[in-house]
Amino acid sequence: MYGNRTDLASEELPQGGGELPGVKSRTYDRDGFSITEVEVLDEQGASKLCKPIGTYITVDTDRFFRREENAFEMVTGILADLIRRLMHLNAGDSVLVAGLGNRAITPDSVGPEAVACTLVTRHLKEQMPEDFSAFRPICAFEAGVMGTTGLESADLIRSLCATAQPKAVVAVDALASRSSDKLCRTVQLADSGIVPGSGVGNSRSELSRRVLGVPVLAIGVPTVVDAGEGLITTPRDIDKNVKDVGRVIGYGLNLAFHDGLKLSDIDMFLG
Repeated sequence: MYGNRTDLASEELPQGGGELPGVKSRTYDRDGFSITEVEVLDEQGASKLCKPIGTYITVDTDRFFRREENAFEMVTGILADLIRRLMHLNAGDSVLVAGLGNRAITPDSVGPEAVACTLVTRHLKEQMPEDFSAFRPICAFEAGVMGTTGLESADLIRSLCATAQPKAVVAVDALASRSSDKLCRTVQLADSGIVPGSGVGNSRSELSRRVLGVPVLAIGVPTVVDAGEGLITTPRDIDKNVKDVGRVIGYGLNLAFHDGLKLSDIDMFLG
């Protein structure tokens, strides 16, 4: 099943290989997970790829969904490495994690599910600095959608940035893909920011360094395919898939933010 709209930079590359002007790409394998990196180098590349200048990395998570041995440990480790690489955080830098989307609509709840699996430590470091000295200060929230809050996600996050003063923002959202094979089985990381709602043709104000004043890492997962004529389709098992991929993202963020943390430690803290 294929649609026209896509949020994945890798799906905008020429079919059958070849490079676009102003765009570099490569695909490689790590521990059996296929990774595609796309760099939009200039305005010419941005025009050709229909994506802002920046780096876009997609990870094929199919091994995890096939429940292969140690796949969860491997994919969260891969995500953690990529997050650290794209965010360039210094020791002690604080981060705001924003879960975009509507928890009441399952295909749109990737952001809230990831936030539910993210360790929130900012208040703990303030109240018990010696006990939590090894942790990075992290705050997180579910932004909701304009239809239920009456407020733009960008306005809410901008206000929180003014209060919490994070050094960086991570925005997690659901995306659209052209191929049903990629639904919930691909994670895209982009250091260019994100436009919430773009995947279903309901674009809101962008979340970017230009808007928020700090670097923004966008993490997205395609959960729908544009079927045309105002219709979108989603997998039959979307409920379980969204929870699973939200957990993958949340644990990947935790490993990236806190040096020396293990999966068992995260299980203990979240439990």
